[in-house]
Amino acid sequence: MFIAPANTDLLLQEANNEALYVNLILQLNKDFNLANEAVDFPKSITPDELKVQLHEKIYRLIQYKFAEYLNLLYIIDVSENEIKKLDGSDLVILAEEVAFLILKREWQKVWFRNKYK
Repeated sequence: MFIAPANTDLLLQEANNEALYVNLILQLNKDFNLANEAVDFPKSITPDELKVQLHEKIYRLIQYKFAEYLNLLYIIDVSENEIKKLDGSDLVILAEEVAFLILKREWQKVWFRNKYK
């Protein structure tokens, strides 16, 4: 049964432990490119770098390209209810929380694909 990690660090650690970290990066690249928001996280990126770069990308999308941000959430299939629960008063914190929700959904896809292949 899939149980989502409680935060970004635990999620990335779990992905590493299960040898699925590269798959997570590939899934992120794939879905961002499907949303026409090109990112190219290299397979060699460290979890800390991934966390920072994803946070920055989400922050910029919210700040400057809101329609594209919404499209990205739709393509990745982030839960609308979870997004609505977030406090949008601080954009930096909001971007960090959304980055976690994106990672959580992408991790769920990778985890299920691996478990049931």
